[in-house]
Amino acid sequence: MSDSENSLEARLLEALATVQEPSAGQDLVSAGLVREMTVQGGRLRCRLSLLVPDEDYRQSLEAQVRQALQRLRQVSQIGVDFELRVPDDGRPRGQPIRNAIAVASGKGGVGKTTVAVNLAVALAQGGARVGLLDADVYGPNVPIMLGVDKMPPPQEGKMVPAEAFGVRLVSIAFMVPPGQPLIWRGPMLHSAIRQFVTDVRWGEMDYLIVDLPPGTGDAPLSVAQTLPLSGAVIVTLPQQVSLADARRGLGMFRAMDVPVFGVVENMSFLQLPDGSRMDVFGEGGGRTLAEEAGVVFLGAIPMDPVVRQASDSGVPVVISHPDSPVAQAFRKVAREVATRVAAAALQQGAPIPIEIED
Repeated sequence: MSDSENSLEARLLEALATVQEPSAGQDLVSAGLVREMTVQGGRLRCRLSLLVPDEDYRQSLEAQVRQALQRLRQVSQIGVDFELRVPDDGRPRGQPIRNAIAVASGKGGVGKTTVAVNLAVALAQGGARVGLLDADVYGPNVPIMLGVDKMPPPQEGKMVPAEAFGVRLVSIAFMVPPGQPLIWRGPMLHSAIRQFVTDVRWGEMDYLIVDLPPGTGDAPLSVAQTLPLSGAVIVTLPQQVSLADARRGLGMFRAMDVPVFGVVENMSFLQLPDGSRMDVFGEGGGRTLAEEAGVVFLGAIPMDPVVRQASDSGVPVVISHPDSPVAQAFRKVAREVATRVAAAALQQGAPIPIEIED
């Protein structure tokens, strides 16, 4: 390699080293996220790893990369490609599942399942491989919200997940008659959750979202024992009663040594036709809880009738009303969660192959 080529290689790396990757907490080069660079006749093609499956995230990163590389006189044309590479947290699960994320609440009625469903679908929209385990065995509503009423036939003695909107789904609702109550004690609950993890052909997944039942009972313990969790997301309303229960849920995960990625405040406010806001359940409680606990406030989800309509119709609001404020809020939460997951699980990448041609 000539001196000029060596100089260009150094300048390329120096330029990319000025771009910080938010979830990695490092620049692109130090984090090993530059997979390949080719320069030919002033035309640069750069291939990068993308850690967060979100289009806004990708566009922001690409703009920073282009700005950094455009300063080089030797480069006249820039092409930037991204390859989604969600980091693996390294926890053994007996399944090729990179990250398992619990969505929990201290009490019912806070929209936890709605958050879990839209979180899963938003991640899948970003290109990630996503599964959704409906572990809320006493109120399994995920199939309704995704418009699915059955699973495919088993294969080789294992259950096959249903699939909707790019999300693989398993739920006890597929296995009991509609309306039949489940009156189960702890051992039966633990057995069912274990089967949903070990006896299902999940396949390779970047994220498995686990919708837990409300409270701090047997189900979260069974999930944590069966499926090592990457972390948990706590869903609350702004009101004090909900916050008190959410604090207990947050404390439960800490007692089980499960990281808490952050707090989501659901039904945060109602936007009125005149543009003003009505704080139906109070104001700022979720952010206050996050600050008290020293965790991230992942976002506030506004109240909107389209969320109920979408859930009842089996088409999540991030699909049915993608440009609505509430859909944008759900996507922001998904982006924040994926960022925290990547930050916790990031592994260093391989050396960067750089090819420079005359």
